[in-house]
Amino acid sequence: MYESIRGTLQEKNPNIAIIDCSGLSYRLSIPLSTYTRLPVEGSPIRLFLSLIIREDAHTLYAFTHKEERDLFEILISISGVGPKTAAGIIGHMDIASFQKAISAADSRLLSKLPGIGKKTAERLIIEMRDKFKGVQKSPSPLAPPQEGIAGDAVNALIHLGYHAMDADKAVTKAIKDHEEEKDLGRLITAALRHV
Repeated sequence: MYESIRGTLQEKNPNIAIIDCSGLSYRLSIPLSTYTRLPVEGSPIRLFLSLIIREDAHTLYAFTHKEERDLFEILISISGVGPKTAAGIIGHMDIASFQKAISAADSRLLSKLPGIGKKTAERLIIEMRDKFKGVQKSPSPLAPPQEGIAGDAVNALIHLGYHAMDADKAVTKAIKDHEEEKDLGRLITAALRHV
């Protein structure tokens, strides 16, 4: 029904953006990743929209990229994944990392996302694998490591409270800087310099 909105950013917080369009203000639900990309208040902005209609509310979800909005709409079509959970997935993991986790059947990484337990992670892997077939994977210069010492370092950063996407990127950068590092503690310390 709605494709996008263009206007002036009036207000923002980690869950909500308020956009003014010629005197009419829209209250939009946003994932954390969109919040981190929003400009300063008073700036012009364009966001891609998805309207969710429930018995008790009509909610507009907004995303900085069309691909994120499209992924959101695929995710909410999966049993057990509601709009808040889908927004949480998109807010904590970029599309390239999510595709890699699905294709690698990495339920352990997926279950670290907010609102995703082990059963939902397994359901995501099964249902999303078919939906990603034929879709070209986004090139990611910082593709997340998922195995061995690198995977352990990513998990350690996640347990320290860092988002999965940030942990993946930090460990990948640390490995680039210290290719021969075999000590988990030193790798984690190096990764912490990149978050």
